[in-house]
Amino acid sequence: MRNIFLFIRRYFNVLLFLILEIVSLSMLFTYNKYHEAFMMGVTGDITGKFYGQYSQVKNYFHLKEENERLARQNLALIKALPQNFQTTSGEQLVLKDSIPVDSLGHFRKFIWRGANVINNTVQLASNNYITLDKGSTDSINKDMGVIGPEGVVGTVVNVSPHVCVVMSLLHKFNQVSGMLAKTKDAGSIIWDGSAVDILTMRNIPKSVKVVKGDTVVTSTYSDKFPAGIPIGTIESIGSDPASNFYVLKIRSSTRFGRLQHVYVVENTLRSEQIALESETKKKLGDKSISNE
Repeated sequence: MRNIFLFIRRYFNVLLFLILEIVSLSMLFTYNKYHEAFMMGVTGDITGKFYGQYSQVKNYFHLKEENERLARQNLALIKALPQNFQTTSGEQLVLKDSIPVDSLGHFRKFIWRGANVINNTVQLASNNYITLDKGSTDSINKDMGVIGPEGVVGTVVNVSPHVCVVMSLLHKFNQVSGMLAKTKDAGSIIWDGSAVDILTMRNIPKSVKVVKGDTVVTSTYSDKFPAGIPIGTIESIGSDPASNFYVLKIRSSTRFGRLQHVYVVENTLRSEQIALESETKKKLGDKSISNE
């Protein structure tokens, strides 16, 4: 208490000046309309800037929640896309999904399930894998395709009850059937490990008109992905001197280093297709039927 009195005594003149200044300004802004309006404008501007900054900080801490909400909305929209359905001749195939059959009698061929990336590797000259927070209890199985917001990501190769591991498209053993969006010519796409996000596409004939920047998407030959999912764009055009085919460098649509949310895609007809093709091979002794 003694220190407080000493402080007041020492700075009495300054404190008295501040008090009188505040009282004077208060009377000025209260009884003078011009000054009152000016003061309200200044304080409103300062308050607006403060709340603007506060809102930005608040929105930043809600980004995760907003991203999850958008991911759920995207999943709902993707499930309703026409390419997820296939026409059947009057028969209805009942599947465990929110829309097993649409109003036109098309049954759902592809089922999409959302997942979060909990581990990811992106390295040159390495076999890269991605870990997701969904497993067999979420109906995730081996050999399902994985798609990100920007395009193809990879294939599920191992599953536990609550987690699964995905062979990234940046893996030398991962091969995807792709096609040129303009011409529909199909070829095989692999990663040679020479550059991150750069893939190699082969088996496109030199008779096909190819232009740098053309879009490459999944083909109708893939049994893991719906047709038309983005894979990348043509970065450069080369040729194989030993054959009549191009060697195309594709810049991947997916930026693997920033993956957060993905979708695991189930082809409900894949087992039926593989079983029938295997049976046909045995009957005819033909090894030409293969899956990608």
